[in-house]
Amino acid sequence: MVNNTSKTKLGKRLSLINRYFKITQFYSFIKSTAFKGAIVAIVFILLLLLIDSFVFDIGSLLTNLVETCSPLVIFSVFLLSESLLGLLPPEIFIAWASKSSNSYLNLFLLSSISYVGGIISYFIGNRLFLIPSVKNHIELKIAKHILNLRKWGGIFVFLGAVSPIPHSIVSMACGLIKYNFKYYLLWSLFRFVRFLVYALVIFQVF
Repeated sequence: MVNNTSKTKLGKRLSLINRYFKITQFYSFIKSTAFKGAIVAIVFILLLLLIDSFVFDIGSLLTNLVETCSPLVIFSVFLLSESLLGLLPPEIFIAWASKSSNSYLNLFLLSSISYVGGIISYFIGNRLFLIPSVKNHIELKIAKHILNLRKWGGIFVFLGAVSPIPHSIVSMACGLIKYNFKYYLLWSLFRFVRFLVYALVIFQVF
């Protein structure tokens, strides 16, 4: 009897969640994001292959980058990018890692740096909250992300961690609206999954 009651409550709760997601157009957003993500990934890989075939050898360029640039420089540039609106695509750095002598160690370090960069973005957003003029300007710039974050909470943080939605911007939005930091840290762990999945493809290409 207790089990049946629990199942009924769970069923009702899931039904309400499903209804809420439909009303807030969450499923449409997921489809759109997945489609855009697939297109971006395909275009990125095709572009790299075309450049590699007809312009210059990307593999040699990456090897040269590994030989001439200190990992500390690469990591510093990546941390700066991941802390400030995700200025550079992580895929470039994953491709660099594929040519390094410790590919998976560097991949893990890049993932960790991206995670830390997100935390820095969170606190940048959190501090911007204290400056009304800057806060209002940033809120206007990332209004769409703030709206989605308020509608879907942690699930949107998850999407920011694994999809083409800029993780840094989502993190900054979390700081701006003072989203629960512990929940932010948990959902952002999926950033490691994103890097691993992308690496499985990029490591094969290069």
